[in-house]
Amino acid sequence: MRFVRYQAGAEPARFGWLLEDTIGPVEGSPFGEFHRQEASLPLASARLLAPVHPGKILCVGRNYATHARERGAEVPEVPLLFLKPPSSVIGPGEAIVMPPQSQQVEHEAELAVVIGRRGRWIPPEEALGHVLGYTIANDVTARDLQTRDGQWTRSKGFDTFCPLGPWIETDFDPSDALITCSVNDEMRQMASTRDMVFNIRRLIAFASSVMTLEPGDVLLTGTPEGVSPLKTNDVVKITIEGLGTLENPVVSEPVR
Repeated sequence: MRFVRYQAGAEPARFGWLLEDTIGPVEGSPFGEFHRQEASLPLASARLLAPVHPGKILCVGRNYATHARERGAEVPEVPLLFLKPPSSVIGPGEAIVMPPQSQQVEHEAELAVVIGRRGRWIPPEEALGHVLGYTIANDVTARDLQTRDGQWTRSKGFDTFCPLGPWIETDFDPSDALITCSVNDEMRQMASTRDMVFNIRRLIAFASSVMTLEPGDVLLTGTPEGVSPLKTNDVVKITIEGLGTLENPVVSEPVR
């Protein structure tokens, strides 16, 4: 099933489910009790939002060996975790805003895991039972600030630096899915999720040994090689086989 968050006209944002090119409202929440209503709203008539507003966004660094090498860094022996703030989330079609503090903002195409069930110290063999579904993420990064600061909070945490979408897919096999990223239709990244250093089960088990995972939390699983700078008026498209495409334009922050 595909869950969306959407707005139609002046109505408030709500969850829905997708049937081909039509949306049906969801009464309740995908993270609890819910039931589906008839799908009758054309997808083209709705504005898709980020499919979840996470309590926390947990990210994994250097989870593709090729990306570690292009950054001149070692592959970690255990997952390298960091956080992005919920205020960095935007949805499909919303603009990535280039902050004036950085001169080198880059894209990072990633598979995102949406947690559906609370857990702490989750065994790897039970990890996928805590997953609601999967979506696409762009872990936008101010690379010059990442290098300068020596830690990643500022470089990863600007508003608009976590595009998510277009929906949550519950019927998806994360073991071998093609990830591509293009900028202005020029291919920049291409890899398979099978190339991850740590797979989804291990990431969930490790993360939950550190902190409780809550319904609605999002886990970004790392980016493959090919990250590159963005500039104003670029359009970034990330496609994951079986999940669709997340597209976002790039704009400059207005002068204050």
